Amino acid sequence: MGDVLAGIHATWEFDTDSVLIRFERGIRTPRLFQSLRERRIPYAALSSVTLTPGKRGTVVLRAVPRPGADPLLEAAAGQLKEGHDPYRLVLPAERGTLAEYYADELRGLLGSEASLPAERFLVTAPETPMHFKAYDGRAGFDGALVSFRWFWTGASSAKWKSGDQSFPVAELGGVEWRSPEALEGYLRLLPRGPAADSDAGGPGPDPAPGVTTRVQPDQDPASVVFGLGYGPVHESLPFAAAVLESVRRTQSVPVATAPVPVGGARRDPADIAERIRHLGDLHQAGLVTDAEYSAKKAELLAEL
Repeated sequence: MGDVLAGIHATWEFDTDSVLIRFERGIRTPRLFQSLRERRIPYAALSSVTLTPGKRGTVVLRAVPRPGADPLLEAAAGQLKEGHDPYRLVLPAERGTLAEYYADELRGLLGSEASLPAERFLVTAPETPMHFKAYDGRAGFDGALVSFRWFWTGASSAKWKSGDQSFPVAELGGVEWRSPEALEGYLRLLPRGPAADSDAGGPGPDPAPGVTTRVQPDQDPASVVFGLGYGPVHESLPFAAAVLESVRRTQSVPVATAPVPVGGARRDPADIAERIRHLGDLHQAGLVTDAEYSAKKAELLAEL
């Protein structure tokens, strides 16, 4: 269509085969939108288009994605608040007629498979590399490897005993994201193969003898847990979506399921610096002795 429709917090630019959503960068714009910056949504990824009255003299134009088309929404699993939905364009009510015109135009561009779930992701995932701070560790993803580096002040003894973790994407079956805006938020990496099925968990009857039960995220070395100010939506959800998209791309390759502990590979200098800073905080607080501080610092520096 070649047109532009500007709304509150975002602008939609219509092309021949897709709509480019550009999000504003302002103090009132949800931080998730600022983190995403822009997203190109192919018309083939949409199932329908709606136009409804909004709040305080507005109308809401929403492009409804097909199930399975967008890794961001697949990772969110219905947990995004309405105001954080990247497929909503809020406009002043006086632009309702214009919004209705674009809604009709979009409906006319939907394909024959619009009512069917997508067989693959049609919307590009957020770009890597990326990282964020959880309550008990630092999560990093470079496009091929997910890493968890535990914090002394937050990680459980089970995680400390297991050591820092590194997970090749090819060995994962999926991700599970629980919003930090709810109680007990976390990001869990799911292994490929039978182990993923036994880990699926959730409410239900007690497992049969011999069936592995789900480990709580704070005890699971394949999980990081969130807290106040840790793992915010605008950081942890795009991270989860990027991992999920990479997992889906590599799922046809048969691999083992066990997570691989971090070994002799060289560490990211920024990660080492962060851990030394954290160690220094513990030392100043009197939680680490001089000898322990010197020994651990030397150990970290040796990993560079």
